[in-house]
Amino acid sequence: MAKQKKKNSGCALLGKELGCCKVESLISVDKRGQMVLPKEIRDKAGIRPGDKLAIVSWGKEKTCCISLIKAESLAGMVEEMLGPIMGEILKK
Repeated sequence: MAKQKKKNSGCALLGKELGCCKVESLISVDKRGQMVLPKEIRDKAGIRPGDKLAIVSWGKEKTCCISLIKAESLAGMVEEMLGPIMGEILKK
């Protein structure tokens, strides 16, 4: 008889690899909507005081995932994706 795997809640996945993603920590949101990124995460991501972060969310009816991307990296990604397309459009 095959063993049935027990489904884990999000909290039970803390620190467990999920493909390319990993739940690194849990944080709280205060009454004013503020939250603190743990120092270890800021250091690992190279986030320094004064850095600008873009918030990207996924979900149809309800947001299920929020990602933070350094604004300088986002600008580079957009340029990389749209540069060739815009180059072709401007040639016409």
